[in-house]
Amino acid sequence: MSAVNPLPATERRFMSGNEAVAHGAWEAGCKVTAAYPGTPSTEILEYCSQYSDMYSEWSINEKVSLEVAIGASLAGSRAALRHEARGTQRRL
Repeated sequence: MSAVNPLPATERRFMSGNEAVAHGAWEAGCKVTAAYPGTPSTEILEYCSQYSDMYSEWSINEKVSLEVAIGASLAGSRAALRHEARGTQRRL
């Protein structure tokens, strides 16, 4: 069995996992991203903010970031959410 590269070498690039998540959200058509800062994935929203057609917002807590993403989704935009799951479980 031989491996096949899905992209030509000129279109491939190295990126961190957090950058790959942000790029995947952009490729999926997300227009809104919301997050509560916390390690180790704080960089995801920072990478999302580099895409001009994607609105990115830091929220004051996990519940607010969830509300921002739900609101964007109900308004018809694709949304991405990034935060620590245990934080949401404690607040909801």
